[in-house]
Amino acid sequence: MALEWVVLSYAAAAEAIMLLLITLPGLDPIRKGLISVTRSLLKPFLSVVPFCLFLLMDIYWKYQTRPSCESDSCSPSEHLRHQKSLMKSQRNAILIVSALLFYWLLYSVTALVVKIDVLNKRIEKLKSQD
Repeated sequence: MALEWVVLSYAAAAEAIMLLLITLPGLDPIRKGLISVTRSLLKPFLSVVPFCLFLLMDIYWKYQTRPSCESDSCSPSEHLRHQKSLMKSQRNAILIVSALLFYWLLYSVTALVVKIDVLNKRIEKLKSQD
């Protein structure tokens, strides 16, 4: 199960890096290349969405089927294992939300940058006609 979380964390990190590179000022000479690479990677990164939903269902299933450790019937080691399990589930849920948020931001920012480029070209075309 740990491999799934590693893959998701790498995907979220790649999305965050691409988002950072697109939005950094001063990278105008290479922005067109970044945008084309990002646009070509948006479709493969769409697979992150069902993957995140699957992992979210996995967390929910583990939460529903975990043994309860609320009374004095638990030993200290069982109580500690229960607390670790809750912490891992919360960490993984935050990772899922961040991966989905980074994908949505990357998609939105890429679409806005492409729209701005199209509008700038249209303005230049109108100026050259005058």
